[in-house]
Formats: sequence, C-alpha cells, structure tokens
Amino acid sequence: MRRLFTVLFWSIITAAFIGPGTVTTCAVAGASHRFALLWALGFSTFACLVLQEAAARITVGSGRDLGQALRARFHGRASGPLVLVLVLGAVVLGCAAYQTGNVLGAVAAVGLELGTSRSVPVLAIGLVAGALLWFAATRTLARLLGLIVGAMWAAFLITAATVTPDPAVLLRGRLRPTVPAGSGLLIVGLIGTTVVPYNLFLGSGIARGQRLADIRLGLGVAVILGGVISMGVLVVGTTLSGELSFAGLAAALTQRLGSWAAKLFAFGLFAAGFSSAMTAPMAAAVTARSLFGRPDDGRWGERAWRYRAVWSAVVLVGVGFGLAGIKPIPAILVAQV
Repeated sequence: MRRLFTVLFWSIITAAFIGPGTVTTCAVAGASHRFALLWALGFSTFACLVLQEAAARITVGSGRDLGQALRARFHGRASGPLVLVLVLGAVVLGCAAYQTGNVLGAVAAVGLELGTSRSVPVLAIGLVAGALLWFAATRTLARLLGLIVGAMWAAFLITAATVTPDPAVLLRGRLRPTVPAGSGLLIVGLIGTTVVPYNLFLGSGIARGQRLADIRLGLGVAVILGGVISMGVLVVGTTLSGELSFAGLAAALTQRLGSWAAKLFAFGLFAAGFSSAMTAPMAAAVTARSLFGRPDDGRWGERAWRYRAVWSAVVLVGVGFGLAGIKPIPAILVAQV
C-alpha cells in the first residue's frame, strides 16, 4: 500500500507534463511525420527522468529544494539577479502560459462532446481547479490527480492500440533518430513538452521528508508512464492527415474506429487539461515559495496568502485567456514554445 500511495503521489508529475500541449504537439508530430519522431519522445522521457530525480535528490540530500539551492549557490554574486529573473520568467510566467493551454484544451474536449458555449466550461474549470487548490492538501490533491492520470493513460493507450500500427515501424521510429524536413521546431517542442522547467521545481518541492528509494520508484513509474502516454497520442495522431484540429481528429477516429474512439480521445484530452489546470498553478506557487521563502516558513505555507496569491493569479490568467475567444491549438503550441 505504501508503494501504491507513493506511485499515486508522484503521478502529479505525469499530470503536470501531460496536458493539452503534449496532446497537441504529439498529435501534430504523428499527423505530419507519422512514426518518425518517436525517438524524440524516447529521448525526452529519459532526460526528464534523469533531471527530475536529480532535482528531488538535491532536496533529500541538502534539505533545500531546488529554488533554495539556487538562491544559496548564487547568493551575493552578479549572476544572482539574472538567475532570479530567468527562473521567474521561465517558470512562473511559463506556468501562466501553460495554464491558458490547459484550460483551452479541456474546454475543447467538452466542446467535442457537448458543443456548449466556451464561457460556461471555462468558468467551471477555473472554479473547480481553484476550489481544489484552496481546500485540498498537496498529498490529497496528488492522489486525486494520480487517479485521473490512470484514467487518461487507459483512454489514450486503448485508442492507440486500436489504430494497430506495424510493430516494426514503431520500433524503427523509436530507435532510429531521423530529422524529416521541417521537423526541427517540432522535435524541440516534443522535448520541451516532456522536460518541463516548472516540473523540476514542483518535484523538488514535494520531495521534502521522503525517502530517496520511494522517490525513485514513484518518479520512475510517473515519468515512464507519461512517456508511454505521449507515444500513444503520437500514434493516434497518425490517423489524421493535413492540418490538426481536435474536431478533425475526432472525426478521423470516428470514421476509422467508431464513435467510441472519439469519445475516449475527448475524455483523455479533458483529463489532460483538467489535471494540468491544477498542477501549473501549484508549480508556480511552489517555485515562488522556494525562491522567496525559507524552510518551514509559515508565511509561505499552503494556507498562507502569499502562496495562494501566486496560484490564484495563474488560474485567473488561464480563465481570462479562455474567455477571450482565442483558438486553442495555436495558443497551445505557442505556450509549448
């Protein structure tokens, strides 16, 4: 049971990097280049596991999370302010950009099934995510996200399995690195959607007080599971030719496999967006606490106004852009870049 709870807890990392951005980028890779870019997902999954474990090990070994370690390492140096600006820009502002994609992706999934107006699901997702962040402790929220990740994993992999790709083609795409014409930025996007900067701070921040062996077990399952989900989405994307749209992909799945496949894909997309809509604000708050707070600083506790103000701002940014009528796929791809 302890191992099961450990895996569920660290599934928060899977929920954080498997969002609509991952779904969109992987689907575009599959639609544009079929299986040729699977190797990029294999590489990025390995890199993610190495970096996440290193960030968590810093916390276990030193008692400082990643932000505190950076602050101590560059204290009093000219590079200190630069590191601070870089981290805030890449992580906190990046979380706000990701949050826009998370909300838009979840809303697009609702639209595939219900066809409702955008404003109602945007507000509902923002309110539910905010309420869970406000009232639920981190461990409780992590286990809830772990269950959502399990359902998302089943949705995408069942859909991918029914596409019935040739195993030899899959293996070749997985093991033989190739760079098709025009795929350079897409490869960077596949790596960037897996090795997410804010996840390093989030994973380091929640590692405090845990055993290294448990961390390695939980991270290993979480990251490898996330990589498998990403590859499954890429396989699903091969069913579509031409410009990607969620409605077009759902139609292609319906034509090829039946309406149940489109419904399963829509559920997976919603699970990806909704789970990430909670982890991105949380990661921003954890990062801000690690940079500006101290160990066991009550002013930056989960119930403190400073912590809540950071994640609330990120939630509001996502809701605001979601209500602005922005097209989801271009916004999501920009956020990934």
